[in-house]
Amino acid sequence: MADEANRTAFLELQGRMIETTSKFKQVQNQIRTKEGEKKRAFLTLEELRQVPDDTNTYKSIGRTFVLEPKSVLMSEQEQKLKDSETAISSLQTSKEYLEKHMSEVENNLRELLQQDPALARQIMSMSVM
Repeated sequence: MADEANRTAFLELQGRMIETTSKFKQVQNQIRTKEGEKKRAFLTLEELRQVPDDTNTYKSIGRTFVLEPKSVLMSEQEQKLKDSETAISSLQTSKEYLEKHMSEVENNLRELLQQDPALARQIMSMSVM
């Protein structure tokens, strides 16, 4: 009876570990994307600062370019930069939470396998496909 309970607990922990790992990878990808957006906004701002104020500047909308004042383009890029930084901060918090959760699940798995050596042997004998 205890053996079956341990198997069920193991399967539950394994599912939680897989789910958490998937979410963790998703958050990492989102962070990478936001860092790219932040870098693009920063570089665009740097280039716009070098352009004289009376120069015609254009904003790309799909395949069309629309004449926009330099100040409007700069404020949009500054907003994108701030939004990206905020999103990265939030995603870092999520990433840290998921790391802690993965660590807890890993410790629970380790404890379960130490308590039930027969289950550990059974898992080790399974072939990975």
